[in-house]
Amino acid sequence: MKKSEIHFDVVLDNDSVPEKIHWHATDNPNEGIDETRAVSIAIWDMYHKGTMKVDLWTKEMPVQDMKQFCIDIIGTLSDTMLRATGDEKMSDAMNDLCHYLTELLKKEAEEQGQ
Repeated sequence: MKKSEIHFDVVLDNDSVPEKIHWHATDNPNEGIDETRAVSIAIWDMYHKGTMKVDLWTKEMPVQDMKQFCIDIIGTLSDTMLRATGDEKMSDAMNDLCHYLTELLKKEAEEQGQ
C-alpha cells in the first residue's frame, strides 16, 4: 500500500497572524515550490455530517489574488462534484458562478486601473 503525506509549517507573528506558509507533499508535482501565501483545507466529518475547515493566508496575500483563489476553489469543487457524484447540473451551476465572479473581478480590476 502506498502512503502519501502533506505537511504544513506556518510561521505566526505575535498576534498569531500567518507570516509564512510552507508545505511539503510526497506527491508534489512542483518539486522545489514549497511556499504559498494561502491554503484552504476542508475535511469531511463523517460523524457529525459536516465540514471542518482551515483557511490561512499571509499578510502578503494581495486581496485580488485572494479573490481569485476563492473563485478557483469553487471551480475545483465543481470538478470534484462532477467526478464524485456525476451531478452535471450542480457542477454547471458552480461553473456558472465562477464565470460570474470572474467577470466581477475583471471589472473591479479595470476600475482600479489594473
